[in-house]
Amino acid sequence: MRRISSLTRVAVGVASLALAATACGGTSNDSDKGSGDSSKTGKGLAIAYDVGGKGDQSFNDAAYEGLKKAKAEFKYDTADIEPTDGETDADKEQRLASLAKQGYNPVIGIGFAYGPALEAVAKKYPKTSFGIVDSVVEGDNVASLVFAEQESSYLAGVAAAKATKSNTVGFVGGVDIPLIHKFEAGYKQGVQDTKPGVKVLSQYLTQTAEEGGFSSPDKGKAAAEGQIEKKADVVYQAAGLSGQGVIEAAAKAKVWAIGVDSDQYKQEALAKYKDYILTSALKDVGGAVYSLARSVKDGKPLTGTQTFDLKVNGVGLADSNPKMAEISGLTDAVAKAKEGIVGGSIKVKTE
Repeated sequence: MRRISSLTRVAVGVASLALAATACGGTSNDSDKGSGDSSKTGKGLAIAYDVGGKGDQSFNDAAYEGLKKAKAEFKYDTADIEPTDGETDADKEQRLASLAKQGYNPVIGIGFAYGPALEAVAKKYPKTSFGIVDSVVEGDNVASLVFAEQESSYLAGVAAAKATKSNTVGFVGGVDIPLIHKFEAGYKQGVQDTKPGVKVLSQYLTQTAEEGGFSSPDKGKAAAEGQIEKKADVVYQAAGLSGQGVIEAAAKAKVWAIGVDSDQYKQEALAKYKDYILTSALKDVGGAVYSLARSVKDGKPLTGTQTFDLKVNGVGLADSNPKMAEISGLTDAVAKAKEGIVGGSIKVKTE
C-alpha cells in the first residue's frame, strides 16, 4: 500500500454534459479514444455519483473535477453516472459491474452508500482497481479514500467563533450518521476552543439518506431559517445538495453561511449568495479521485485505506472571500489552529 504525500487542490465549477440512459442512472461518456489507459481499451476513470448527483456544488462536483483533470491529462475515455431515486444496493452493484465490464479502470463509488455494492463487485473483477470515498472496504484491489473532516470543520468553527456577533452559531447536518457527526464534532470544538460560551445550535435534516437529507434544499433552507430565528448569525452546513438551501437562507437574512467540501464561494450557481459565504470547509475529493487514477496509470494502484488530512492538504479551509481578512483576528486564529492540528497539540474529536 502506498501513501499519498500530497494532493492537488482543485476549484469546483458547474459543468454540463449530455447524459445517456443506462440500466441504473444516466451516464456521460467521452468518445475520443486515448492511449492513457493500460487496459488497452482506451478507457480509464469512471465514477458513480452519490445522492444529489452532479450539480450539487459540493461533494459530487468535487469528484467530477478529479475526473476532468484525469481525462485532460491522460487522454482516455471517462464515464460519470448519476444515481437514481430509491435505488437499492443491487442497483449500485449493477452500475459498478457494468463500468468494470466495459473496461473502465479505476472505478470509484462516490459516497459511503456504495460500500456493500463495491465490496461485492471488486471480488468479481480482481483485475480492475476500485475506489470508494468516505468508507472503508477491504479488498486487494480496493482503495478506501477517507478524510479527516473533523479537522477542516474545526477550522470552520474557529472562523465562526471569530465572525459571530450574537454569540450563537448553527450547524445543519444532512443525515444523522457517524460521517456527519465528524463535521459537527470538529465544528463545535473549534467554536468552543476559540470563544467559550458561544452557543452552537445543531440540527440534522433526516435520519436516512433515502429521506432526502443530502438532496433537499428546501429542508436545508427551513432548518437554517429556524436557527437564524434563534439568533444564529453563522450557519455551517454539511448537507450536500441540501446545503444550497442553507446558503440561500443565510444570504436572505444577511448572516454568514459556511460551505462544505468545495469552495462554495466560487460556485457559479451560488454566485448571487457569495457575499454571505464566509468560507468553506474543504474536502479534496477531486484530488483523491485523481490520485487513484494517477496511480493506476502509473501501474502502481493505490490500495488499502488512504487518509486525506490537513498534513497532506486533503482537507482545509477556503480563503476566497476577501471579507474574511476584514474580521479581526480570524485569519491568524485559523492559521494558528491549523498549525496546532498538524503539529499534534490540538486533538480534534470525531464525536
